[in-house]
Amino acid sequence: MTMTITRNTDSAPPAAPPDEGILARLGRTMATNMRWVIGVWLIALVALGAAAPSVFTSLAGAGWQANGSESVQVRELAEQHFGGNSSAAVQVVVHSDTHQVTDPAMQQTLADATDLFTKDSRFGAVVAPQPGMTISPDGHTGILIAGANASTDAMVSAVDQLGKELTALSTDSIEVYPTGASALWSDFNKANHEAMIKAEMMSWPVTLAIMVLAFGSLVAAGLPLLLTLAGLVASAGGLVILNEITPISVWAMNFAMMFALALGIDYALFLVARFRDALAKNPDPRAAVAETMDTAGKAVVLSGLTVLVSLSAVLIVPAPAVRTMAVGIMLAVIFVLAATLTLLPAVLGKIGAKVNGGSLPYAKRQQHRSPLFASWASLLHRHPWPFGIGAVVILIALIIPVFGLKVAMPSIAVVPEDAPVRQGYELVQEQFGDGAPGMLQIITSPDDAPETARIAGTVDGVAMVTPPQPAADGSDLVMLQAVPSVDPSDHAMGKIVGDLRAQLPESALVGGAPAENLDLQQALNDYLPIVIAVILTLGFLLLLVALQAPLIAIIGTLVSLLSTGAAFGVAKLIFQDGHGSGLLGFEPQGFLNGWGPVFFFAMIFAIAMDYTVFLLASAKEHYERTGDPKIAHIDGLAHSGRVIAAAAAVMVAVFFTFALADPLPPKEMGIILGVAVLLDAVLVRLILLPVMLRLTGKAAWWSPAWLRRALPKISFSHG
Repeated sequence: MTMTITRNTDSAPPAAPPDEGILARLGRTMATNMRWVIGVWLIALVALGAAAPSVFTSLAGAGWQANGSESVQVRELAEQHFGGNSSAAVQVVVHSDTHQVTDPAMQQTLADATDLFTKDSRFGAVVAPQPGMTISPDGHTGILIAGANASTDAMVSAVDQLGKELTALSTDSIEVYPTGASALWSDFNKANHEAMIKAEMMSWPVTLAIMVLAFGSLVAAGLPLLLTLAGLVASAGGLVILNEITPISVWAMNFAMMFALALGIDYALFLVARFRDALAKNPDPRAAVAETMDTAGKAVVLSGLTVLVSLSAVLIVPAPAVRTMAVGIMLAVIFVLAATLTLLPAVLGKIGAKVNGGSLPYAKRQQHRSPLFASWASLLHRHPWPFGIGAVVILIALIIPVFGLKVAMPSIAVVPEDAPVRQGYELVQEQFGDGAPGMLQIITSPDDAPETARIAGTVDGVAMVTPPQPAADGSDLVMLQAVPSVDPSDHAMGKIVGDLRAQLPESALVGGAPAENLDLQQALNDYLPIVIAVILTLGFLLLLVALQAPLIAIIGTLVSLLSTGAAFGVAKLIFQDGHGSGLLGFEPQGFLNGWGPVFFFAMIFAIAMDYTVFLLASAKEHYERTGDPKIAHIDGLAHSGRVIAAAAAVMVAVFFTFALADPLPPKEMGIILGVAVLLDAVLVRLILLPVMLRLTGKAAWWSPAWLRRALPKISFSHG
């Protein structure tokens, strides 16, 4: 009797085709080793998640400066030689309607405030209110100055920690308010953080509802949210760890939360949609994952690289806060991209057909090739000119207002009215004059001090110049303070600072908080053309490498520029001119916040290129299979249109929830990015770019032989 032993191969994964690409092999490996992948991610999330809860208390609160500028030099000299009496010093406004500064009750309050400062090594010399300088003419208001003995970030943290103790010194008859630049950033960051968290919490249920409608399945809709949550936890912990090496702005996490949610869902949408289509053709989950990664996975990688490249251009701007905001988003994108390419394929390979679990009735009729978007693509193919011209006219009409756009650093109006720093600021203006909260500091040599004081006093817009103050450490330097006659955020402040720098002796350096804002704004303006050029160039090169076709790479880059410009045109109409401000619940400043053009350009362009990649990768896949530009045009949109529409709906919902915030910066960010996505998805990706594919035909995909030889071979088709 012979016994035949057969091996049970039911659970063995089928062999991978020998010609499978790198991403297909990666997807198959992740799906095959699901337990290992999830185990590694759990360990990483536990390790990084332990640090994540402290992200908003650990990160830096300052950094809004132009490194190497004259104003930063003044601040550093003031901290070294003048007891820390720099722009980062904390000013405590003490006011009473019934007591004068010299009365015992006021003196006791000032003494209590002084005790708080002297116990904290982050503060330098404490200067009591001085008659004729920091005591109001009626004697009822005094300003106590606590010098900065630490970095600007540490000073903001100090105000975070001592702010409540200082305001608690108030009594029924005495008011106490910390103010100054450090206090401003403390209250500013706090208000914006609270608004961002509220908006983020509102966006999650809205996002889930849109995802369920798009997929028609609770499981398929929930996967992108879980994936994004993993990326957010990892990036939060990563930022806390990175902050130990170099200060990272707290705004980095604010932006990272919003951007990671939007992009993470984008990427997961694209992969899950493609996986469901692949599974319908091949019931083997591992093979479906491999096909998904070999096609949609390439588009996701290219999109992620485009986002990272766009944001990396911001790193050339010499402003720590702006740079670290870009770093924060880049870190979040890296984690989300890593989760999309490893964790998501592993989960999809495990659940297989269960991805359609909890399906709504209509979902069973869904096809990856959307009949609705196929009909739309056919309509565009038959009538390209009316739709193309209409989209261009609308975009150009919205771009025109950009030429009147004004930018400036935010005014005190961006802080809530009940914030202590704003109450103190307004009290100083009321008692000492409009320009008192923004005193300019002038550091010069003792020999040039008399001439400096004389000239400064003659400059139009300077209300008063204080007597020269010798350096506290005996250095050969003196400081004068020039009190402007206008509010620190007034447009005339730029001329005042410019005139002082032009007319004062060569040894004189002009600084102070208003000068720091102006220098930062100038740096942002100077670097904007460079940032735009770098982003456009790198974006074009990435599309060229991916699509292997110069014409469509140029078109894809330029049409992204149209939607970006149109978004800034809308921003000018809303935030500068005030159209719709009543409906949105804000008072226009008459300008866009200074970091907007540089930072929002990078973010908007990255999002626009995200959709460009999804559409053109799908079109290229069909062109590679058929060589027919008509099929590439129609089927490219038919297969990607629903995903682009759903992803855009999610992004618009996420961004527009930030428009409900009370502080102006999150409102600006939410509306500008939301409008940009809406314009880009509707007018550019679903109309203008398909029309350009129709009009250019085979020329869109043509490439000279020498270029094909020079570029790495990349294909978007599978098998």
